[in-house]
Amino acid sequence: MAEPVIPLIMCGGAGTRLWPASREGRPKQFLSLFGKLSTFQETLKRVSDPAVFGKPIVITNGQYRFIVAEQLAEAKIEADILLEPARRDSGPAIAAGAAFALQRGNDPVVVALAADHVVTDTAAFVAACRSAADAAAEGKIVTFGVRADRPATEYGYIRPGALIAKDVFAVESFVEKPDAKTAETYIAQGYLWNSGNFVFRAGVFLDEYRAFDAKTVEAAQVAVEKAGIDLGFVTLDAEAFSSATANSVDYAVMEKTKRAAVVPVSYGWSDVGSWHAVWELSARDAAGNSSQGAALFLDTRNSYASSEKALVTLFGVNDLVVVASEDAILIANRTDTNGMKRLVEKLKDVAPAVTVDHLKMHRPWGNYQSLDNGDRYQVKRIVVKKGGRLSLQYHNHRSEHWVVVRGTAKVTLGDQVKTLQENESIYIPSGTPHRLENPGKIDLELIEVQTGSYLGEDDIIRIEDDYRRS
Repeated sequence: MAEPVIPLIMCGGAGTRLWPASREGRPKQFLSLFGKLSTFQETLKRVSDPAVFGKPIVITNGQYRFIVAEQLAEAKIEADILLEPARRDSGPAIAAGAAFALQRGNDPVVVALAADHVVTDTAAFVAACRSAADAAAEGKIVTFGVRADRPATEYGYIRPGALIAKDVFAVESFVEKPDAKTAETYIAQGYLWNSGNFVFRAGVFLDEYRAFDAKTVEAAQVAVEKAGIDLGFVTLDAEAFSSATANSVDYAVMEKTKRAAVVPVSYGWSDVGSWHAVWELSARDAAGNSSQGAALFLDTRNSYASSEKALVTLFGVNDLVVVASEDAILIANRTDTNGMKRLVEKLKDVAPAVTVDHLKMHRPWGNYQSLDNGDRYQVKRIVVKKGGRLSLQYHNHRSEHWVVVRGTAKVTLGDQVKTLQENESIYIPSGTPHRLENPGKIDLELIEVQTGSYLGEDDIIRIEDDYRRS
């Protein structure tokens, strides 16, 4: 392998298969499910060796841009962040990433990776990337085929063909998700799980895609050519990108191309597509139980518990998943890996808000969380990270009281600027322009009490905003 491989991290998915922890506003790729790092950050770490990989490209959407930037900074990794103006599935996203990689020159080899997958053996992953990169340099579009250890029905399969290079096989066929009996047959015949991660030369991928859907490739390339820069993010041209046909890369390219190849791998891969998968990947006690947060198991086997705050206890049960967030609780059969989709669809009818947002809302300046609300009042906990500041704004229907709990607050109120320390407070009348900043060295924490006839988040009239939301 003579050249660095460019990681292209696909980070725009809004999966809810791990509800209530994963929601559209902060999906699973940004969650710390197995330690301090999110799966997105773990993916970045896997491709951080400069001897093998170049500067990453992350493709996401405007909703997640500040989360992506924050988690990149936490991981101390630099990347180019591309913003999709509309979701068009993995095909157009990878096409735009490949077109952007081409702008760097030399038609680089790209490894396209999902941000929400887990790999437990990084050394084996890097070795597989090296083998795939050598084949990609010769014009192949390579996927990683995971050696199956059970008859999974939640994955597509790959039938490998003839050996074409060291550790690389031709792809004889891609197969849709099977039933359990068919999956057993596939494993016996040596089929591989389709991981949905790919290695290719950028120009080769675009040429192959163009042969099957020239309009979409043109849309992706024009979106990159006309892209702008906003607060350091690369904003793909909305009109061009939105004209691309929404399609997965499997359907758009891989199932049609004659260049498809596969590297069989055993590097501890999972797409973390269910709570059962989280249980499998977590450390378990002698009874097969695992937990995150405060949990107690008694006469319980092979179960998983997760709690953001409250103590969760499981007594006299087996094969359960219990996940307690601050506004929702899931109790499910751990072995039912396909039922979550039906549950979330039902929730979208009866309680749609709990599928979209958490009580804790993340913002580029920090976060806030609703603690209590009732008729004409709401109480929030607000955290502003050091150097952060909210927009200059006012409200038509509510007044606010701020009490500083920790740190230092710089408050603009009308034409006055005041500095508040711990245990000091200030009153913000309705209709008065105001702004909150953190000039200190530690996070600023305060309690906000809102009172008024309407307390919705859309009663924010922004006058100035560092993040261009006004």
